Amino acid sequence: MVRYSPEIAAEICERLAKGESLRSICRDLHMPEASNVVRWAQSDVGGFAQQYAQAREAGYHAMAEEILEIADDASRDTVSTEQGERADTEWIARSKLRVDARKWLLSKMLPKVYGDKQQLEHSVTEDTADILAGARKRAGV
Repeated sequence: MVRYSPEIAAEICERLAKGESLRSICRDLHMPEASNVVRWAQSDVGGFAQQYAQAREAGYHAMAEEILEIADDASRDTVSTEQGERADTEWIARSKLRVDARKWLLSKMLPKVYGDKQQLEHSVTEDTADILAGARKRAGV
C-alpha cells in the first residue's frame, strides 16, 4: 500500500493537470489506488484537497483543448486502397466518440464553463398583467 507523501501527491496533481485520468495514473506500480487518492482529497491529508481540486480543474481545461486537437486531426481520416483513397469511417467514428465522451464529461464536471446554456422564457398573459396591476393598486404603487 502506497502511503501519502508530498512527492506522490505532487506527481499525481501534475499528471492530472495535464489531463491524464486518475485511473491511468494509479495503474503505475509506484502509485496508490485511486480510491486512496480520493480519500486523501476528501480528508484533506497534508492539505491535498485544494491541490487536487486545482489539478482536476486544470486537467479538464486541458481535455477541452484536446477536443480541438482530435477534431482538427485529419491525418488518419482516409486510407489507401487498391481503388484509391477512401474515408476511414471506423477512425472517424472513433474520433467522434472521443470528442463526445470528453464533451459529456466536461459538461458534468465544469457545467458553468462547458455545460449547455439554459434559457428561461417568461411570458405575461393578460390575466397575469391584471393580477399584477391589482396587486400594485392594493400596495399603493
